[in-house]
Amino acid sequence: MSPGITLRPFLPGDYPEARALWEATPGVGLSAADEHAPILAFLARNPGLSLVALHDGRIVGTILVGHDGRRGFIHHLATGADHRRTGIARALVDAAIAGLRGEGIGKCHLMVFEMNREGRAFWHSIGATFRDDLVLYSIPVE
Repeated sequence: MSPGITLRPFLPGDYPEARALWEATPGVGLSAADEHAPILAFLARNPGLSLVALHDGRIVGTILVGHDGRRGFIHHLATGADHRRTGIARALVDAAIAGLRGEGIGKCHLMVFEMNREGRAFWHSIGATFRDDLVLYSIPVE
């Protein structure tokens, strides 16, 4: 990882800067579930698992991490354009996996848009397994 980068838990006050990073990152899909209140609820349900990467006090990377007691889930792994290919994303993933392992979680899942070639290449490069035997369905509950 680049010198001068530190990782720490994602705090509620990080939301505005993290949201701006997500909006500026191609391949990150945002919905109503990514508004302020739902993200704070997610952080509260999964304390200490989600992380930010900081450089000079600025957020340059994020990862949202949680679990349901059986499986972990990774959302919004993002790195600022000026900090890509420096090891930040890998460090965030490694720390996230360690956090899930500490919670007794043996496997985690993530979703990547099919058209997000850069994201898919990253996950492949770190050894994530592409699952072509699953199909994702969504049901609105509102």
